[in-house]
Order: sequence, then structure tokens, then C-alpha cells
Amino acid sequence: RGDALAIVDLAGIYQSVEDNGTTLQAGSVNAIIAEVESGFNSSYAAAYFPNVRIKDISNGNDSVLMAPPSVAAIGAISKSEAQSQPWFAPAGFNRGGLNEGNAGLPGFNRGALAPLGGPGGASVVGTLEHLNKADRDALYDVNINPIARFPATGETVIFGQKTLQQSASALDRINVRRMMIHLKKRVGDIANTILFEQSVGATFSKFKSRVEPVLITLKNEFGVSEYKVILDETTTTPDLQDRNIMY
Repeated sequence: RGDALAIVDLAGIYQSVEDNGTTLQAGSVNAIIAEVESGFNSSYAAAYFPNVRIKDISNGNDSVLMAPPSVAAIGAISKSEAQSQPWFAPAGFNRGGLNEGNAGLPGFNRGALAPLGGPGGASVVGTLEHLNKADRDALYDVNINPIARFPATGETVIFGQKTLQQSASALDRINVRRMMIHLKKRVGDIANTILFEQSVGATFSKFKSRVEPVLITLKNEFGVSEYKVILDETTTTPDLQDRNIMY
């Protein structure tokens, strides 16, 4: 599609009992790594490990339930975007903390829970499996974002923001891919307003005058450090104009 980021639960993650009588399938770092190495390669997808434990607040009895890592990831991304912009990484203690939103601040109650996605959301109380540093490094090497639990502090944190793109580039990061999705949508909406207009300099100027404020905002809010818009006869040559194409 090119206009969304998929958060994928890959095979190899722990699966609960099914009605067909199969036994529990325990997750493992090695299993999830083998699954990724079987052939996943896309900057429009991301995966996490392991499953998380969440507190059920809907029925009032605070039961602890198991949920796939995608639930934690989507909740963290939602919470991060409520606090910042899509191009800030939804990971680490500031925006990737799953059960503590203000750790380290004076007067902060370390036992307080910060629900996923904001008020009313589920509260993560831990992970199903504990990842040590070697586990986290092994997962991150194959672009799986670890969900780390720190027993000494009680914090559960998303410790990565890689996409499933295999080649190294800026697009192997979730915040960069989400920024590009955001930018493509904003610029695409502007382009739609000049569809079927005359392919002349005035149309070019109209387009650039509307795109520039979008990019200025992106720069001012730390999405990009520099940008340049080129739309003239060097990018859209006369023969392209005759074919009603604008680059």
C-alpha cells in the first residue's frame, strides 16, 4: 500500500492453547530469529518480541492477561504520537515505556501505571519472557524490536524501533518510515488539488507555495534538518509538460 506501517506478530511468538487440542507453543528468541531470516524485508512493517502481561481494567477485577507484542507496540506508538510527532521514535524510556511514563522525575510514584494509548487503555505489568542483554542484541540484529523488562526498577520498555527492512538505510527506522508516510500523505493531498490544472509555471508555483509550509513545519519540529523543493523545467521538461506529467 505504501501508506501505512504494519505491526506484525511473527510465527515463533508464544501461542496459547487452541480448541483443536494442540499443546502450548512456547516462544523463543531462536524461533523468532529463524522466522525473520526466512525472508522478511519491508520498511513498511515492524515486529516485536515477546508477549506482554496486561492488567484487565474492563471488568474491574484487575486480572492479568497475556497479549501479543503488537498490542504493546501499537499502544506505545499511539501514546508517543499523543505526546509528540510521528517522527519521534516510539522507543526508550521517554516514549517506549509501557508501564511508567515519568520514571526519574522528582516525586514520581514508581508504582503508577501509564496506560497504553492514553487514559482508559490497558496497563502493561510485565513480559511473559525475560530478555537478557544478549537476547536483546540478537533480536535487534535481525530487526526485531525487544520489549525489555528491568526487574530492579519494575519498568517494561520497548528497546528498539527498527522496521523489517534488511538493508541499512534511514528507512530501517520506524520514525523515519512514519515521517515519510506522513509527508507523502500531506504532499499527496496538495497534489490532488492541482490535478488536471494547466502544466505551466503558475501551477508549479502554486504547488511549491503550498508544500513549503509543510516542510518548514517538519524542519521546525525536528523531522528533517534540511530540505529542498525543485519543480521547474529541469525536473519537468517540456516534453513531460506536453504529457501532463509534473515532477
